[in-house]
Amino acid sequence: MALGKRKPVQQPLFITTADLNVRAHPFYDAVNKVLDSHHFDVFVEDRCAKFYDDGGRGGRPGLAPGVYFRCLLVGYFEGIDSERGIDWRCSDSSSLKLFLGLPIDQPAPDHSTISRTRRLIDLETHAEVFREILKMLANHGLVEGKTVGVDSTTLEANAAMRSIVRRDTGEGYQQFLERLAKESGIETPTREDLAKLDKKRKNKASNDDWQSPGDPDAKVTKMKDGTTHLAHKAEHAVDLGEGGHGAILAVNVCDAAAGDTATLTGTIVASTENLRAVSDDERVKDKISDAWMSETVVDKGYHSKQTLLDLDEMHVRSYASEPDRGRQRWAGQDEAREAVYANRRRIKGERGKRLLRSRGEKLERTFAHCYETGGMRRLHLRGRGNIAKRVLIHAAAFNVGLMMRVKYGLRKPRSHSKAAGAACALFYALVEWLGWVSDLVRSIRATLSSRRPSPQRNPLRCAA
Repeated sequence: MALGKRKPVQQPLFITTADLNVRAHPFYDAVNKVLDSHHFDVFVEDRCAKFYDDGGRGGRPGLAPGVYFRCLLVGYFEGIDSERGIDWRCSDSSSLKLFLGLPIDQPAPDHSTISRTRRLIDLETHAEVFREILKMLANHGLVEGKTVGVDSTTLEANAAMRSIVRRDTGEGYQQFLERLAKESGIETPTREDLAKLDKKRKNKASNDDWQSPGDPDAKVTKMKDGTTHLAHKAEHAVDLGEGGHGAILAVNVCDAAAGDTATLTGTIVASTENLRAVSDDERVKDKISDAWMSETVVDKGYHSKQTLLDLDEMHVRSYASEPDRGRQRWAGQDEAREAVYANRRRIKGERGKRLLRSRGEKLERTFAHCYETGGMRRLHLRGRGNIAKRVLIHAAAFNVGLMMRVKYGLRKPRSHSKAAGAACALFYALVEWLGWVSDLVRSIRATLSSRRPSPQRNPLRCAA
């Protein structure tokens, strides 16, 4: 065979679309059919019409709302964390262009256009799109809404700790330490002097004293892995009903420095409003329980006397894991005592234990899908409003993926490639193991044959 050489290729000037052999991805094609059956494009165009110009003043061509929201869905399904990455992925894939509804000979939306459209459309409209997709799940019988679990996680902000400045003077951290050293009598402090001075200080990076100039909403927070970063907090309300499948009912992006007990009420109110909007829809009002949002399941970080009292006033039955606080005093706190004791009785029952196990399973699953495989653990946006817009559609995409898996048996696009890769890895591991076993058998046979005594001659026969 002759050696082939790479040569410059002259691309054809014209090519027919039939020669491109473009085929729709089965998952994205099924998602488009579901969205079209619920008139998704008509809905978002009606809600977003007020944010677009009528064409009299010119400007850049507008990005259709249906294309914009599909781009954000692609970000979840493909595990892409940035809008620039969404732009590159959609431009590289013809099947994704079909999903977006774009001609093959036109480029995908530029990342700046996606970013501009996100800033153009307000947060409430993104929340309405989230509710519309939640109605699709309810129409498929995937929303019960009676028992809701709440939990939170931290998202690393698009800001570095070394960029923080003082709220009062605007000094950077290095400048602040140098000023402290000079005030203590060290005229020309070295790095060792500054490190020794900083080591003795308490509350070094308090959120009351420091902030990020690029993202003032981000707060200094200890992450799940023990490191300290500027971060935001995302709180999920998830359907834990007996007939539910773990759909996300509400997402609340809030202050990372706020405790869980301070943000629980806002998340419950958001999930209640979403469930009310779903139940008021004529298409699905017969497919959702009338007793929605009557129970909530939370971990021990949400347990407090005031929290249980607030839930009791909202007529929401609590199943909150109780931390070991020792013996408590209840003088003048009869209502709080009754609420705490009632919660304790519920979590010790069989149903309470089952709900707490379900909380750990279904809630952590939403975090893993949205932020680990979904690529949003490290943010590329700044400002809580911008982050909330992206996280809301990310959670809506999780619900779409849940609907496609449960009702249509279709997994996310990357799941097929991962399953094929795992099967190949298993096959090669099996082949390697069989080779190792055959080598071991040959080694044992060789050892046994070398130890076998050699046959000796009969001396009588030799003498004869």
